[in-house]
Amino acid sequence: MAGVNRWILPDGVEEVLPGRARLVEYNRRRLLDLYHSWGYDLVIPPMLEFTDSLLSAAGADLDLLTFRLTDQSSGRMMGVRADITPQTARIDAHSLAMEGPSRLCYAGTVLHTRARDPLSSRTPISIGIELFGEASVEADIEVISLFLRSLQVAGVDAVCLDLGHVDICRGLLDEACQSEDQALQFSALLQRKAVDEIEHWVDQNIGDKKLANWLLLLPNLIGGVEVLDRAQRELADAPAKVIAAIQQLRAVAAEVADEDVALYFDLGEMPGYHYHTGLVFSGYVKGHGKALGNGGRYDHIGEVFGRARPATGFAFDLKALVNLGSIDCEFGAGICFTADNDEQLWVEVERLRDSGERVVRVFSEQLKNLQELNCDRQLVKGPDGWVVKHLL
Repeated sequence: MAGVNRWILPDGVEEVLPGRARLVEYNRRRLLDLYHSWGYDLVIPPMLEFTDSLLSAAGADLDLLTFRLTDQSSGRMMGVRADITPQTARIDAHSLAMEGPSRLCYAGTVLHTRARDPLSSRTPISIGIELFGEASVEADIEVISLFLRSLQVAGVDAVCLDLGHVDICRGLLDEACQSEDQALQFSALLQRKAVDEIEHWVDQNIGDKKLANWLLLLPNLIGGVEVLDRAQRELADAPAKVIAAIQQLRAVAAEVADEDVALYFDLGEMPGYHYHTGLVFSGYVKGHGKALGNGGRYDHIGEVFGRARPATGFAFDLKALVNLGSIDCEFGAGICFTADNDEQLWVEVERLRDSGERVVRVFSEQLKNLQELNCDRQLVKGPDGWVVKHLL
């Protein structure tokens, strides 16, 4: 069609050009090497699967983010992955089926039908880890410690770690609510910190004064580590699940206290009412309103695959992470050469490449514009053989 700009990409879909692509790949390798050093094994799940598998362990929000297509071989519905975590749960439960804990890591592009928010891409590169088969708080501490170490490796400084635990809210709602719909309504209000609406909901739905006061307290249990002391006092008679959640947050706070990170607690945090089952966390830096990465516990994710193993992990959008990091991976300019029948030229070219140099052949039409090759040296023939000389 005449006049069509065929180079225009869909909204939220971007390409990664050479300089940034090199930085993204450099960070991908560094992070995967970090995860390997902690005992996490790399898996590469497929880009698309049957939706019966891809969406069965996920929440409704992921369902809406997933592109669908019909498999021409079987006639069944397939989906392009919008998240890799459910795929790793399938791998752990079915493909590996290990008896003890399994540690998996991954890095790959996912595709979203729409951006999660105005600052997000529809084609993020998701990189992260999953720890299956261990329910202890020590597993959560390991995952959170590796989350913080990942940010250090990516060159992100002055991180604020936002911590919460879904059992604080859920434990109170289990006591207070007569139906699942009621619990979902309150959870939605709490995530928006809609204090006036929360007060109205409590007034309409909760007859027990003590439970009502506890629920009204949740939007205000935010801040530094002192929030845990307040929660311990004011929720002293709360259900055992709530007290255990506060103690888990204390254990995590004690372990990461020596890290160069600010701690922020939101004890009413409830991301994904049916998805998360314990500690949840995210990382932020000043001046950037979107989380750098998110993680938490989701112990029921493998249930649909026949193994309801404990699970915890985290994920980053690698491209977004690189934008905020301070890592520089400039490899320097290369060496150019023009072809020659001398066999020793090609021997020298291979030697230089094997030593890590960037060595670029110059075709005749490029002689007028060598700077496009990003080369500051040239391989030339001297009296004693081929030598590298700096370009003027």
